[in-house]
Amino acid sequence: MTDDTPASGPTFTVEEVDSVTPAPRARVEDVPAPTERKRDYLDGFLAEKPQGIDPAQPGGAIYDGVIDALKEIFDPEIPVNIYDLGLIYGVEVSPEASVAVTMTLTTPHCPVAESMPGEVEMRVSAVPGVRDAEVNLVWDPPWDMAKMSDEAKLELGML
Repeated sequence: MTDDTPASGPTFTVEEVDSVTPAPRARVEDVPAPTERKRDYLDGFLAEKPQGIDPAQPGGAIYDGVIDALKEIFDPEIPVNIYDLGLIYGVEVSPEASVAVTMTLTTPHCPVAESMPGEVEMRVSAVPGVRDAEVNLVWDPPWDMAKMSDEAKLELGML
């Protein structure tokens, strides 16, 4: 193919101009006057203020503070906190901020069977907002490794 041979396909015509008229710009006076807006069905929903979280419920300050305190207590024989170890069976916070913790130990013959409940009571009582704490030590259902959190199992190399 040589330069003299026309290329196949569409051809374009080029027109040269000296200037182009700019597009008109929008002006404030060109905008229509605002009309009165109809009542929005979301007005009531959007005006409502969020409800506070009950401090005694999960997500509340006292409940979460108690869980954090329990996570700071470690079993002396196993390097995992008692909450992730599954020794805490329940945490109840009354509307008056009294806390009842139901817990167990890995075995009734645990060397800290006498001191652990006292430490739990002391740590929970120290949580801001807690009026008093009571620890109930139970043996039924017995603790087993299935009660451990995944974090505890990972820490102990069981996952």
